[in-house]
Amino acid sequence: MASVLKVDKLDPQSGTALEVGTSGDTINVPSGVTLDINSGATISNSGTATGFAGIAWQSVETGATFTAVAGNGYPVNTTAQACTVTLPASASVGDQIIFTDYARNWSTYALTIDPNSLKFQGNTTPQPVYDTDGESVHIVYMDVTKGWVPLYDGAVSLETPQNYDGEYLIVAGGGAGGEASTSGGYARGGGGAGGMLSNFGGVALSLTPGTVYTVAVGDGGAIQTDQSGGDGGDSSITGSDITDVTATGGGGGGGQDGYAPGRDGGSGGGAGYNSASGGTATPSPAQGNDGGDATAGTGAGGGGAGAVGANAAGNAGGAGGNGSANAITGGSVTYAGGGGGGGDPKGAGGTGGGGAGYNYDDAAAIAGTDYLGGGGGGGSFAAGSYPAAGAGGKGVVFLRVPTASYSSTTTGSPTVTTDGSDTILKWQSSGSYTG
Repeated sequence: MASVLKVDKLDPQSGTALEVGTSGDTINVPSGVTLDINSGATISNSGTATGFAGIAWQSVETGATFTAVAGNGYPVNTTAQACTVTLPASASVGDQIIFTDYARNWSTYALTIDPNSLKFQGNTTPQPVYDTDGESVHIVYMDVTKGWVPLYDGAVSLETPQNYDGEYLIVAGGGAGGEASTSGGYARGGGGAGGMLSNFGGVALSLTPGTVYTVAVGDGGAIQTDQSGGDGGDSSITGSDITDVTATGGGGGGGQDGYAPGRDGGSGGGAGYNSASGGTATPSPAQGNDGGDATAGTGAGGGGAGAVGANAAGNAGGAGGNGSANAITGGSVTYAGGGGGGGDPKGAGGTGGGGAGYNYDDAAAIAGTDYLGGGGGGGSFAAGSYPAAGAGGKGVVFLRVPTASYSSTTTGSPTVTTDGSDTILKWQSSGSYTG
């Protein structure tokens, strides 16, 4: 039979340390016994503790804010409003806290966690937001490197996503060349190139994971009989957390009489007749250049991204302004050349997809090149026929992001390539990218 020692209090014989048992012994507290630890007492564990719940559940929190204490569990009721909980300003390895959606309402009013200068999943920003009905969040403090880490939060998702850089090249649709009038045989102005914008090698966009960025690709300008060429369509990248970036469509080339001046746009269209003026490159900051001016019967060149359209000279059509080169895809490509003016000889199209103007021996002027945003060549009248002006070339949009951050979530069927550590998306029709 085991010995029984009955005393009211145990004190050390000397000093303040009291040792119970010898190494290897098992100290048993029988079922039904209450071990009462008074307020102010401290239990220090230098070994392994098992079987302890470690969480003291608190009353339901209903306010807009509260401060959590390590070792506690909190039912959070967001029926009335969203709630932001502030974590302790300091923490020890192994500290734990649990939050749970008391009323299954976090999708309407979310729970936001303010780490209070400590890290959460290794990051200091942004503050994690939990917005799934019925979710529970069990976090433990690991160390100064990772800070608080969820042991469980539904899918244990990363709630502190990090923004990443995006570089773009945006080219709008080119303007069409001016078309001949039925009232006379005069050459017409070339279409202006689509506006061209790029931050490649400059200040990058900051893209947010999960945010949808919408891509619009502008069509080329259409041929319009008896008047100026049609303007190109705008191309753009837009999103809720960025400043929208829009390239303006190229201006149509000038026609005859009341349509003689070149139209304004990303680059201006060339003038078409009777000493008219070329169109102006209207966006600021500049996305292209002005169109050239016309003589009495010869078309001027449309402006390009890199140069002004040439003026008509005598019977010679003005050349389209040259485009600009960009290496966002990894190799240098020239975009946004202006259309050449009609004449004899005809005006050449600018480098970067500009179409040549009409010459009296040609069947028609040349269209601007699609997906380069080139301006169309200027048309004319010859021997009772009206050879068509050139339509504007369609625009294009590129987005370049780090491959490590690339989400692969897109619409519009972009072409996807890589260059070094980056992924490049090329849209030839409108679509989107989700960060």
